Amino acid sequence: MRHNKSGRRLGRKPDHRQHMMRNMVTSFLANESITTTVTRAKELRKLVDKMVTLGKRGDLHARRQALQVVRDPKVVGKLFEMIAPRYAARPGGYTRIIRLENRLGDNAPMAIIELVEEDSAAPAAEQSAAAE
Repeated sequence: MRHNKSGRRLGRKPDHRQHMMRNMVTSFLANESITTTVTRAKELRKLVDKMVTLGKRGDLHARRQALQVVRDPKVVGKLFEMIAPRYAARPGGYTRIIRLENRLGDNAPMAIIELVEEDSAAPAAEQSAAAE
């Protein structure tokens, strides 16, 4: 029985699953969007949100914790200097999953997972409209 064991197994052994998710997080943070199956995207969302939260902390310990998962110093640098500051005021929910058509070969449900874009112009327009 799988009591208190969270997360999807994704048809992989634990080591393979861990390496696959690390590779997916690295590719996602490098490109800010990837196409994968829906179940993998849902699992990937958990790790990406943790990485962005570490990036928002910004201290040395957070950087070292991110390096344990991502293993690419350039991608971790991008996370801490470019991605995390965009979401400084956002309390969570940094990614969105957009469903696509099923894959032709095996009919697997596909999705695009991407970072949510912050619209800095929208709150400014609302504030100016409220001031009038």
